[in-house]
Amino acid sequence: MRRFVLKRIGSIAITLWLLATIVFVFVNVLPGDIGRKVLGPTAQPADVAAFNARLGTDRPLIEQYVTSMRRVFTLDFGESFQTGGPVTDLVLPALGRSAKLAILAFVITIPISIAAGIYAARRQDRLADRVTVNIGLASTSVPEFVTASVLLAVFAVQLQLGKVYANVPEGTSFLGQLDYLLLPALAMVVSYFGYIARMTRAGVIGALHADYTRTATMKGMDPGQVMRRHVLRNALAPTITVISVQIGYLFGGIVGVEKVFNYPGLGTMMLNAVGKKDIPVLQASVLIVGIIYMLSTLLADLVIAYLNPRVRLEAGR
Repeated sequence: MRRFVLKRIGSIAITLWLLATIVFVFVNVLPGDIGRKVLGPTAQPADVAAFNARLGTDRPLIEQYVTSMRRVFTLDFGESFQTGGPVTDLVLPALGRSAKLAILAFVITIPISIAAGIYAARRQDRLADRVTVNIGLASTSVPEFVTASVLLAVFAVQLQLGKVYANVPEGTSFLGQLDYLLLPALAMVVSYFGYIARMTRAGVIGALHADYTRTATMKGMDPGQVMRRHVLRNALAPTITVISVQIGYLFGGIVGVEKVFNYPGLGTMMLNAVGKKDIPVLQASVLIVGIIYMLSTLLADLVIAYLNPRVRLEAGR
């Protein structure tokens, strides 16, 4: 198990380094002068040059890259090019707001998706199964920002159920925050429901037709015990993997939902950082999403290895 965990941690470190490098290259390929973007079109060329010199953006790219990588591995992202304040003071509050929205979406999505997948699998090839599968396919094919726009127009504008803007005022109670966050969370629920439900369905169908399930049934074991002890224990392994992957996709795809509902989360901050070439903020935001993605995947691997010892034995070789 120790070798299994160490291999996963090494893979995470390499992936984050590659991610940081890709962000650095992409941002520096984008056209535009950072000093000119920050100071405005009326600023004097001497002031723009001095500003770029203070930020270090006029240095050779290799020097900027080394500085950027050093900050990544020390988790010191420096100061924002736009505000001049520490990047962590901007990114961490935005991460907390996005996490609040993402957690609400997953609290709704996971039980509904797993229950729907089990329900469809136990009624394979019947009407209920076909309806569940088709609903899942349809919901997955629609982008999050489209779903968010429809929910905003129908519920918030036409029916006046929920808020047009999801920016929660300070001091709002827990139930009051739900009124602001429910519609954007539902937009993500619709997008991620189908994939998790279909993976659960496939895993449960495979487990229901497995030899160990037939053996347990022929021994006279109660159907509920067969489902809990044999079917779900083996069927949910791929679902756990899918859920962990969806966590990373959720923080990446949250950009459109936050933009539609004017929610000041991490996605909105990344979008603004791209437009303003605020490299430290963009790099910190993308790396945080990458870290969340990697940690969620590692957690899923550990859970699957716990449920199925063969996985950790094969991965540890």
